[in-house]
Amino acid sequence: MSAVWTFLTRTQGRNGRLTLTDYASYAYLLLGFLIIFVPVSWIGLNSVKSAFQLEKQDLSLLPTDYVRVGRGTYNGPDGREIFIISDLPDWVLNWSDLKADEKALHDVNAFLEGLDGRELYVLRSHLGQVSVQARQLIEEKALPDLLIRYSSMSPESKAAIDLDSVLSQLTDDESRILLEYLGVEPYKANRLVSQVLVTAPHPETGEIKSWSVASVTTRQEKISARAVDDPAAKVVRLPVESLTATSMIRPAWTNYTDPLQGKAYGIDLDFMTCITNSVLVTVIATILTLLINSMAAFALSKYQFRGQVFFFVVILATLMVPATITLVGVFKAINAAGLSGTIWGVIIPGAATPTGVFLLRQYMLTIPDELLEAARMDAASEWKVYWRIMLPLALPALAALGILSVIWRWNDLILPMVAVATTKEAYTIQLCLLEFRGEHISQEHYRLAMTMVSLIPTTLVFVFLQKYITTGIANTGLK
Repeated sequence: MSAVWTFLTRTQGRNGRLTLTDYASYAYLLLGFLIIFVPVSWIGLNSVKSAFQLEKQDLSLLPTDYVRVGRGTYNGPDGREIFIISDLPDWVLNWSDLKADEKALHDVNAFLEGLDGRELYVLRSHLGQVSVQARQLIEEKALPDLLIRYSSMSPESKAAIDLDSVLSQLTDDESRILLEYLGVEPYKANRLVSQVLVTAPHPETGEIKSWSVASVTTRQEKISARAVDDPAAKVVRLPVESLTATSMIRPAWTNYTDPLQGKAYGIDLDFMTCITNSVLVTVIATILTLLINSMAAFALSKYQFRGQVFFFVVILATLMVPATITLVGVFKAINAAGLSGTIWGVIIPGAATPTGVFLLRQYMLTIPDELLEAARMDAASEWKVYWRIMLPLALPALAALGILSVIWRWNDLILPMVAVATTKEAYTIQLCLLEFRGEHISQEHYRLAMTMVSLIPTTLVFVFLQKYITTGIANTGLK
């Protein structure tokens, strides 16, 4: 830390006085730090926010949660009713986001036993008990099995079923549960929506009241709200600055643990498998890259043969060809080699890189030829010259290329999409991140958390080994 502080407090002026160059240098350093640090910090803070907070586009920096209530929508013979249910447990409000094993931890029937009326009907639908109880009823009462498929039947098939005769065998409560399951008018599906509890003055009377709102963070100046004590009244528009909500810091660590344990809701994917695949691809591909590129660089730098310049120019010319242009050819080559759907289809096509060949060749040109000639005079074979003389002397450049290769392989997305997009067992970490956002589901809280996990290896490699990158690249220009 002392060395870092000494570096940061250096000045061009004498006696510690700052000059214009010092001010410009510190401003440049601060700007670069903010450009890198602010986006990463934003991702890190959002990665521990709950799904509810992200869905409501909460722009607050910290992972907070608010005191919430349930807004129930009840459909019955008298029409639709909207009411507020307070003091509901978090697991009830977040029921749709819970996984199967988490739902099994709660006794739903015991929770519903203490309820009646519209609260019972709404929470019964919200907790998924309507279909369970209706199926049990059909089985116990020996009702027609066609009722189970009623919702997917054609109007003609539905008309052929005599519902009145079926309902005549049931009590009022049994009839209701069956009609709710069938979706027959007026018993449409009941709903419960989690909303934030706030206090604010009434826009007309100025009386301080409790309201339920969808979110307390919005880009609009006013937000729609319902009075808790009279939710059936008309919706009013409240100024956002007048809202007061009770919040608490509540990091959602399950954003990290669920994907790593293969329990992410709605995602049939084990993120640890993706990390393992990425580690294998990165390590094996880096080893092959160092081996193949160093051999090519050794030949181009220390051997004299016809077409040497031509081959070197062709290798450098490939740097100007965008990777997207070669995708079709790479895809056909992977299929022809039988590597499609395996991690070898990701490793082998990118094993040789023109950047690596150029980097190592330039460095090897600085190594005196006399050392190689002395080894040959001692009866060393060409392989021994390469392995025992050239590689140890080229370690700085090899270290730089190895670090760059790790970063390239770990962050590569295009090649895995071409090679293993149809085989989830071979997904790399970058492909796995795409799975958290689909056509019918968006798990942004999981994706942000796993993005932070994916940043850790490359960040550590760059922070602790950056001196090898700068030294290796700088020495390639020495003569």
